[in-house]
Amino acid sequence: MHISKILENHNPALSFEFFPPKSEEASISLYNTVNDLKPLKPAYVSVTYGAGGSTRELTHELVVKLQKETNIPMVSHLTCVGSSKNEIKNILEIYSKSGIENIMALRGDIPKCAEIFKPDSSGFSHAFELVQFIKKEFSSMGIGVAGFPEGHPETPNRLHEIDYLRQKVDAGADYICTQLFFDNRDFFDFCERCEIAGIKVPIIAGIMPVVSKSNMTRIAELAAGARFPAALLRKMNNANKEDAEKIGIEWAFLQCRELLEHRVSGIHFYTLNKSKAVLEIFKNLS
Repeated sequence: MHISKILENHNPALSFEFFPPKSEEASISLYNTVNDLKPLKPAYVSVTYGAGGSTRELTHELVVKLQKETNIPMVSHLTCVGSSKNEIKNILEIYSKSGIENIMALRGDIPKCAEIFKPDSSGFSHAFELVQFIKKEFSSMGIGVAGFPEGHPETPNRLHEIDYLRQKVDAGADYICTQLFFDNRDFFDFCERCEIAGIKVPIIAGIMPVVSKSNMTRIAELAAGARFPAALLRKMNNANKEDAEKIGIEWAFLQCRELLEHRVSGIHFYTLNKSKAVLEIFKNLS
């Protein structure tokens, strides 16, 4: 089902994100997580790429497998990094034949071994170019793009940031899914700035529950520029391991409750392939 129809049918749309496992043990853990979360009836599920497209084949395999086994609509990440135009076209043809109808179109993270982003000689330099290509070659596919409520780490000029986002939407994106954030004021301000810029597609809020102090450190490394409010830091710094998990889940729950009260189009949970925190949040919301 096209993402526009999914978002229309699920208001708000609650969805989950997974990443491809790299070992047999991780695979078992992921499928246990998927089985735990299936009863929540997500609107859709997305599957990520690793930095530099490093898990590309694993992503394709997981997306197709989950599509067949769960009947949950899949949104596969697709990046400019590490792919030529022909490779991207081949991937999209495989997805189309496998019933995958929706793509999250991203420039992608720079590989750790590189200092700056260098596109493939026959690839794309920017996400909006990838959106244009998908729209032209696979017009029936739904397309999502990323938004950054706290600001894009490579675009310090916040005016240009919204211009670039508008460029992706004008190229044909059907919705925006945001990077994680921990202060809803950042999200509401982002939505208002999008409205001022004439961006009218649905905006899905990205939420990642913090479950430990080490988890916070990892999030700060993965999401460059992630801002942890002082109130959350103070609570986590004074907490033991068990209390830290409860604090992080409660913080995410309160974010979700406020977002739903403001009639957000959807909430996308960055699960880190774990189910406990998301299950607790859904339990409290219900």
